[in-house]
Amino acid sequence: MKIKKGDLVQVITGKDKGKQGKVIAAFPREDRVLVEGVNRVKKHTKAGPSQAGGIVTTEAPVHVSNVQLVVEKDGNKVVTRVGYRFDDEGNKIRVAKRTGEDI
Repeated sequence: MKIKKGDLVQVITGKDKGKQGKVIAAFPREDRVLVEGVNRVKKHTKAGPSQAGGIVTTEAPVHVSNVQLVVEKDGNKVVTRVGYRFDDEGNKIRVAKRTGEDI
């Protein structure tokens, strides 16, 4: 998966289109990411002996195809795709396709 935890991403489709947020968690098996402040849902929790019941608002995972990486170039935020290249030692490095810079 090309999006990693800690990346700044922008939602490109859906109800939160245009919103930007930091990736809190990545779920590679499901191809989903949890983005801060995006796709907020209300979850109803039942009261238990140690916790109170009520409605809790939290983020739900978004499919990775609905977000794009945001990188900074010359002080501006640019939305870009992610590619890969190998360095001299054979390590795989992520590259921003639009700017050509290493991520």
